[in-house]
Amino acid sequence: MTIRAVIFDFGRVICDFDIGIFIARAARSSTLPAAALKETMAQSMRMAERYETGLMTSREFYTSVSRVASLTMSEAEFARAYTDIFVPIPATFALVKGLKRLYRLGLLSNTNEWHFEFGIKPVEIFPLFDAVTLSYEVHAMKPDRRIYADMLTKLGLPAGACVYIDDIEENVDAGRAIGLHGIHYTTHERLIEDLAKAGVEVPPH
Repeated sequence: MTIRAVIFDFGRVICDFDIGIFIARAARSSTLPAAALKETMAQSMRMAERYETGLMTSREFYTSVSRVASLTMSEAEFARAYTDIFVPIPATFALVKGLKRLYRLGLLSNTNEWHFEFGIKPVEIFPLFDAVTLSYEVHAMKPDRRIYADMLTKLGLPAGACVYIDDIEENVDAGRAIGLHGIHYTTHERLIEDLAKAGVEVPPH
């Protein structure tokens, strides 16, 4: 089947990120000793999974994390610290721009409202995506089949006509299980090779 769409994960494929940046900023506003803060921040990351599945609102997430970590940040300060963790991967930006001329593009991400609004949506290539599926909106996280099904519905294409790129192998395997051409992202050079093997015409960039 001819490839008609390329679907991208966001984190560590389009933009790199470091949650440690947020934890370091939170530590500066916490009244807890360092050892206790480390344990409570681990609890906060478990809350983040509920947030990314749409089971908590942004305010509930802020309130819950602030409570367990004894943070003195305002909600606005927390949101800035929590979302200012993304760094563009220029090679992927260029690739997306090149592929847009030939293929439909999808963005499929396990994410939450604040990361989407302040980290994903503002990137310059975001308007190039024809379909966007976000875990917090569909209440399902990769590797749950429902999140892939939502993307295919939005693209209006069968799985066999789509290539899916993700840095987490488990998520790639789940995509392959429903018929997507899965590519495990490790390096940009390897990605270009794998796209060519999948039958994707990669424009020079």
